Amino acid sequence: MLEQVTVAVDANGADLGPAEVARGAALAAERGVRVILFGPAGELEAAGVEVVDAPVSIAKAHDPARAVRSTPEASIVQAVEAVASGRADALVSGGSTGAALAASLFRFKRARGVHRPALAIVVPVPGAPFLLLDAGANVTVRPEHLVQFAHMGAAFMEVVMGVRRPRVALLSNGEEPSKGPEDVVAAHEALSASPGAIEFVGNVEGFAIGSGVADVLVADGFTGNVALKVMEGTSDVLLRSVRAAATSSARSRLGGLLLRPALRGLRDQIDPQAHGGAVLLGLRHLGVVPHGSFGARGFASAIEVAERGVREDVLGRTHERLAEAGALRRPRGGAGEAQAGGEASGRDRKRSEAGPSVPAANLPES
Repeated sequence: MLEQVTVAVDANGADLGPAEVARGAALAAERGVRVILFGPAGELEAAGVEVVDAPVSIAKAHDPARAVRSTPEASIVQAVEAVASGRADALVSGGSTGAALAASLFRFKRARGVHRPALAIVVPVPGAPFLLLDAGANVTVRPEHLVQFAHMGAAFMEVVMGVRRPRVALLSNGEEPSKGPEDVVAAHEALSASPGAIEFVGNVEGFAIGSGVADVLVADGFTGNVALKVMEGTSDVLLRSVRAAATSSARSRLGGLLLRPALRGLRDQIDPQAHGGAVLLGLRHLGVVPHGSFGARGFASAIEVAERGVREDVLGRTHERLAEAGALRRPRGGAGEAQAGGEASGRDRKRSEAGPSVPAANLPES
């Protein structure tokens, strides 16, 4: 059992600036988490936090992978290196998801037998929270990737959220097994062929997102990212509309006062800052990517999620579940790893030679 978990935090790239991230780090430190903060030291005032002066940011870099390779002094690169070298136990990045993913792929590496890492985010629907993955790490995927995402998501919900036998669904444009792109149809067939491994409930259409039909919703990173942004945007518009209606007249304001406690409770339930952000699954070290618009409270939550994930060995237990389900990439002739089903991995070899595949469907503020 770890006496104290250390979390490396990249303070650059957040919408509200490094100082806001520092305030979140200080809150987490007050609650017992050891934090190493990487960013411009002159802007980082955080009691109880170790500060490493790393003013260089690549959060806005057009090509994150190239920026990671060419800018070792960047704050995200130094924070990732701290975790990879054992100085810290987990990563929290307040900046670009693309840079965080690229740096993590270079130094953390994928967990053995995992095809691709995935961004997993808990969507706080009142009464029916669910995990969405991939939320932006992989624009294009193959069926075996979606199968692994399904198992990783189920393990995460069971280990972290305490959901027994989580129900897993594929996001598609129809409930029928034949609906959706070829890769989704093939993934549906593969998941249906192993009924005991996870509780696979089939396809879910967009209008059923958040209806409580599934605890884990699986998609490629492009589709998942679009779905997430649509939900965020719709939720924001609805809340602002309710607020405007509640203050539109004297009678409405009176009614608003009566509804305020209930609305405040609803706001707290759907507040994304309480959940800390997206978790990078499928790597050898834990990474958490909070929404770039978060305030101090949200960054503190992200740091605490990382700390709890290390203590509960989320990555190790998730990997165990993949192994038990037979969903890991199989060894090739006892030396190295091959694609599931014996498929040649030419695409992946080329991608590996060129560096990690960085998402085009990044969540720059997520």
